[in-house]
Amino acid sequence: MLIIFGGLPGSGKTTIAQALARQLGAVHVRVDTVEQTLRDSGMLQSEVGPAGYMVAYAVAEDNLMLGNRVVADSVNCLTITRDAWLSVAARAGVRAIEIEIVCSDKAEHRRRVETRASDVPGLVKPSWAEISVRHYEDWGQRPVRIDTATLGVGEAVSALVARLDAR
Repeated sequence: MLIIFGGLPGSGKTTIAQALARQLGAVHVRVDTVEQTLRDSGMLQSEVGPAGYMVAYAVAEDNLMLGNRVVADSVNCLTITRDAWLSVAARAGVRAIEIEIVCSDKAEHRRRVETRASDVPGLVKPSWAEISVRHYEDWGQRPVRIDTATLGVGEAVSALVARLDAR
């Protein structure tokens, strides 16, 4: 199974994605880590662009083909990236579930963004001003939506495990 996470930076998506991967014994594929590693390589002539996502798609697909569950962790703000993740699952012949992480309390979301430290060496996290104006396409009715303003990490993971078990 491919478990596809998305949500704005600071919404809590990586915290929940990592906790879910740990509980399920799944592979965690994080686009932030891939993108920063590409930057650190010194080989880029410009911005990372779609390269980070493309590498993550390939790593996820390899792991799915080995029979592993994969938790894909990225902002995933565009329909094209969401559809690409679904194509990864289709090519690997596995089910996919999309999970959007939101923080409906804007003051809490801002506090998280402004107080968090980067856990990826060298990665500069976006500011609240950058997040506030970021282009983010609506998911429609496709995803399971988790609001981290109302659920803690443990509650969110329990709710997701129950959804996965029901599928």
